[in-house]
Amino acid sequence: MNRRSLFGLPFLAALPLQSRAANENRKIRISLGQWSLHKAMGRRLISNLDFPRVAREQFGIEGLEFVNFLWEAPTSDYVQRVKRAMSSTATKAVLIMCDGEGLMAHSVKEKRLQAAASHYKWVDIAAELGAHAIRANLRSEKEPKTPAEVDAVVNYAAESFRKLAEYGASRKINVLIENHGGVSSDPVAMARVMKAVKLPNFGMLPDFGNFTKEADRYDAVAKFMPYAKGVTFKCVDFKDGKETTMDMDRLMKSVLDSGYRGWVGIEFDGDRLTEYEGILSARNYLERFT
Repeated sequence: MNRRSLFGLPFLAALPLQSRAANENRKIRISLGQWSLHKAMGRRLISNLDFPRVAREQFGIEGLEFVNFLWEAPTSDYVQRVKRAMSSTATKAVLIMCDGEGLMAHSVKEKRLQAAASHYKWVDIAAELGAHAIRANLRSEKEPKTPAEVDAVVNYAAESFRKLAEYGASRKINVLIENHGGVSSDPVAMARVMKAVKLPNFGMLPDFGNFTKEADRYDAVAKFMPYAKGVTFKCVDFKDGKETTMDMDRLMKSVLDSGYRGWVGIEFDGDRLTEYEGILSARNYLERFT
């Protein structure tokens, strides 16, 4: 490939790594969610093995947030290839977002515990890559409608996530739940899950999106932040340097006011801007907080 980007634009010069002292004084560190590139990956313009190079060379971003179903294979040899790709680009694995491994709040005990066990391989891969966490979904086979049904889902999730978090602790990996619709986007229910599991490596990955139109995303994110071990900067559109669909200044204030100092992962999921334009706009916005 020549030094033109896969988006038809020139590669950015790789940004220099900051000193350890500079890292310690940062408010946040910027990472890139792989989902931001799912259209390019779906068209086979890039692969998972290209992700580290694209993040570094096109956007000057060090942190990588992988998506498990965008991998070609979860084999040992393939993981070593991913590690070499990161090493050659001075990038770092932050977390792996896991989908398709079963329903962690299934009403049948054997199925929810099997779902927990199905995530173990991704805990192992995260540990091998040097990431700090995996993200697992909290979902059941049917959406709860009554308070009693919500109570049941909370209890089911607490059981399976404790099992998964205990395994994660053995590998020094955090297990995070993203607000991804349903009960997981309800801050009251999620506080109950957090308190029921109550393990130091268990927490939330607040996502600025994934709320119904009726929900107050600002209040919900603020309530998620005490449990946060990561943050997803979901964004859809930008104009004049500002995200047009939500008040990012207000959301980032909640993040910083909570005392959180860690990775904030860009997850661009818009249609008007290209993936390149959306990621670059998000990175430029977030740089004011670094």
